[in-house]
Order: sequence, then C-alpha cells, then structure tokens
Amino acid sequence: MLEVCFPDGETRRYGMGTPTIAIAIHDWSTLRRIALNPDLAMGEAWMEDGLSVEKGDLYGLIALCLENFQNTRVPWLWRLRDRLRMTLRRVTMHNPVSRSRRNVAHHYDLGDDLYDLFLDSERQYSCAYFETPEDSLEDAQVHKMRHIAAKLRVLPGQKVLDIGSGWGGLGTYLAQTSDAPVTGVTLSVDQQKYANEKARRDGLDDRVRFDLRDYRRQTGRFDRIVSVGMFEHVGVGHYGAYFAKLADLLDKDGVALVHTIGSARPPRAPDPWISKYIFPGGYVPSLSEIVPEVERAGLVIADIEVLRLHYAETLKAWRDRFMARREEAAALYDERFCRMWEFYLASCEAGFRYNHLVVFQIQLAHRLDAVPVTRDYIEASKQHLPELSGDVDADIVKREARRTRKVAAE
Repeated sequence: MLEVCFPDGETRRYGMGTPTIAIAIHDWSTLRRIALNPDLAMGEAWMEDGLSVEKGDLYGLIALCLENFQNTRVPWLWRLRDRLRMTLRRVTMHNPVSRSRRNVAHHYDLGDDLYDLFLDSERQYSCAYFETPEDSLEDAQVHKMRHIAAKLRVLPGQKVLDIGSGWGGLGTYLAQTSDAPVTGVTLSVDQQKYANEKARRDGLDDRVRFDLRDYRRQTGRFDRIVSVGMFEHVGVGHYGAYFAKLADLLDKDGVALVHTIGSARPPRAPDPWISKYIFPGGYVPSLSEIVPEVERAGLVIADIEVLRLHYAETLKAWRDRFMARREEAAALYDERFCRMWEFYLASCEAGFRYNHLVVFQIQLAHRLDAVPVTRDYIEASKQHLPELSGDVDADIVKREARRTRKVAAE
C-alpha cells in the first residue's frame, strides 16, 4: 500500500496489503512534474528533496512502483512520450569518439575515493556471479572473472584484448591465471592510470598493458577478446561498427565474449533519468537488437547465457556498502550527489528485480568448432581457476599456467 501526503497536508492511501510505503510530496510543482514525466521527475524530486519517504525506504518505494506498473495501463501521454524517445534514440545515443570520451569521463572519472566506498577490492564495476546466496561480494566478483575465463579458454601465450577494461581487475586476473599477454583499452583517464599502477603492483606489467584508446582505433589481431560492461555505452546506431571491428580484431581461430546488461523485453527508449545524470549515451539493448548485427559481421554465436538476478544482488551489496559510508561520500561531494547516487543504486536494483533487466554473456567466434560442442568444458576449466578472492596471489601465475597447458594438451 502507498500512502501519499500532499503539499496541503492531505493524506491519501492507494492499494492494500503490505508493506506500506509512505511518502510526502512537498510542493505542487513537484507533483505536477511527477504526474507528467515520472521516469525523469521522480529521481529529480528525490535529489532536490521535493519528495521524501516517511515510512519504508527509497528502494521499497521504487520497487513498489515498478512491481505495480506491470499491471497498469500506461496513460496515452506517457506512451506518446516513449514513442518520441524511441524515434530520437539514435540521435541521443550518437557516440562518436569525442562524445564517448566525455560520456565516460562523466561517470568513471569521479575520483578513486568514491568507488572505494562501495566496490570490491578489485574494483569490479559490473555484475558479479553469486554461486550461492552466502557469497560475499568479493568472492562473487572472483566467481564472475572465473566464469568468464573458463568460457574464453585462454592458453599461455595467446594475445588477449579487454575492450572497456575498467580498473584492470579482469585483465590482471586473466594474465595471472593463463600466463597470457593482455592489452586493455579504456576511455577513462582515471581507470587507465589506476589499472597500469595495479599491474605494476601485482608484478604483471611485463605482460599487461592498459591503453587510453577507443576500441574503434585498436589495431592488430587477438586470440581472445573480452568486453565486460562496455557494450551498454556503444549506442544503438554503432552496433554494426562494434561487431565489425570485433570480427576484424579476432583471430580466425579466436574466441570473444561480450558481457552486457540487457532487456528481456522488446526494445524500449533509454531511461531519461539515468541518461541525464548517470550514464549519458548509455542504453540497455534487447537481444533482438544485438543478434542481427552479430550475423551481419559474419560472426558465429557459440553460446548465450542469461544471468538473472545476479546484478540485483550485486547492486544490493553496492547500495548497502554505499549507505554504510554515506557520510564519507557527502564529505567528498555534497548531499545532492549522495541522494543522486542513492536513487541510482536503488532504482537499478529494483529494475533488475521487477523491470525485466538481465545480463547477457554472448560468446562469439569465426569458426563453429572454436570451442567444444558441449558446455561441459566450462565447469571443467573452472576446476583449474581460483575460486575465492583470497586464492589470487603471485604463485598463481606459474601454477595455473602449468595447469592450463595440461588441460590444453588433453
């Protein structure tokens, strides 16, 4: 049930059942904005303190709205607005290199201190892989890297490209566990600096390098290509160029893996609040938008796995960590920034639980026989990779390289 206290002090109740969420709307202009454009105005109202939650919490409010929205007929004005957004999305998501750099800097170059508040020690800023409900965030992120490494089947000496390499956690993991040279590319100045420093700290700078480069300007051929949490920033109008470039960079016997947030529903317009405040130029694709461009690029889809609810649990862990250190975030930025970040984490978690958001892991190749014909090899490969965050240490480099050679020989 939702209780709403209006600006004149009147309280109205909507629905029945539990839990009860009570909110207060503090001025009529905020109410009008929410009524006309809730996708944008609700987040802005929270940021500006024009809306407050009096009973329950922000996540409970968003979850209640999304869960009930599935059974509600959308008003014609909202439908018209969404059609307009769909029509204009190729314009709003036009991401040439210069704009891509600005979009990346908007979110990822906010300073190391912010991300240290809520990410794991490897700064994995993408969906973790929870093998059990008891997994810690640290271990679930290692499980994710382990899962990806098993699908890639990187052999010692093979050249690996990490497109959108983040803070370098996955790239250094692949180098540690396979004894393979890794090149990472990112458009974030802060991430590139941190990743190269991390490689030096880990004693891997002889085989791992992170470059400040757009993927469209990458050259060479690679045995393995991985891209985690980057495809969401490509833009619908650039999907063909993305997969064509991936096909050009991938060796004829190579294997690639694209890990991206996706929608389990037909294509829809970008979320206006997320686009304006969090990820400008970002978009969550449907599978029907991805597959045709893969086919046009001449690539073979070797495997598609849909991770359901793993990102919801990841975001819950991030939100809990952020809220536990909220005062530190306010000292770094300000109260409005903290309220924006609260809304971002809470709305995204609710989206993965109630708004059909999932994660796609799409394995690609040029050849049908690039990987074994059954999926058994994935679990078999995992047996030779570290299971927990504490298992990743300097000795892994030689030990896992020997094991990988043995598996390849078999």
